[in-house]
Amino acid sequence: MKKAIVVCGATATGKTELAVRCAAALNGEVISADALLVYRGLNVGTAKPTESERAGIAHHLIDVADPTDRFSVSDYERLALPVLERLLAEGKTPVVCGGTGFYLNALLYRRTLGGAPADENVRRKYQTVAEEKGKGYLHGLLREVDPVCAEKLHPNDVKRVIRALEIYETTGKRKSEQNDAPTPRFPFLAVAFDYPREELYARIDRRVDEMMRRGLVDEVRGLLRDGVPEDAQCMQGIGYKEVVEGMKNGYNQSIMSDIIKKNTRNYAKRQLTFFKKTENLHRLTPGDMQSAVREVIRLYDD
Repeated sequence: MKKAIVVCGATATGKTELAVRCAAALNGEVISADALLVYRGLNVGTAKPTESERAGIAHHLIDVADPTDRFSVSDYERLALPVLERLLAEGKTPVVCGGTGFYLNALLYRRTLGGAPADENVRRKYQTVAEEKGKGYLHGLLREVDPVCAEKLHPNDVKRVIRALEIYETTGKRKSEQNDAPTPRFPFLAVAFDYPREELYARIDRRVDEMMRRGLVDEVRGLLRDGVPEDAQCMQGIGYKEVVEGMKNGYNQSIMSDIIKKNTRNYAKRQLTFFKKTENLHRLTPGDMQSAVREVIRLYDD
């Protein structure tokens, strides 16, 4: 079986270009693992790759949801996993590219979700709770009975949150007390550019400046005009929520930009912490993209 390549790491590190070049060199296709790239119409604030940047390489899990939709980790797994399995079956190299760690883990790992039998009545009860009171409220219920498990599960991962509550309600035992270690679905090689912190922050600042120059404020204004609510899931993404708040409070674009830069730097810190735990992760020296691609190919062939 061919291995998958995972291009991960912090925002603004050149993941897209590296993924495209690796896919071109290894007869592959790119599967996005980015929580905002799934939305149609969110282009500037997501740095969505243009047709030119995709360089003729097929990209998947981009523009698969309307901006008014809610899109969960389970939705991502449901759509992305068949694509990856098909590529492997065809002898192609899947190149998974993105910085949304929960999406990557859902795709790369299989979880048993505990050994308790399913109880459809309990599941329906908690699904109704999620629909009527929200995912945050549902996640809070789990936090009350199994804080260890709640810490590991994102509120958007409703399927697994419900399963953890189901296990507790039907057995009286916490899911976190069970041996439920994730197991890889297939072999993969993970790579990430290892930028010094200050250089990474400078790249983030330049990216935000470019987004503002390309019309991020106009993009947000257009989404709101087209009926996307300001509390829509997609509008909670960094860049979008700051512009919405800025327009409501009369901020100029310079102030909006500064807030976006600060929040993006904080997000990058969380990404770096998350990806430290990634198996088979190889750090790439930034600077020369061709050298980085050669190094990925060497690691892939080992």
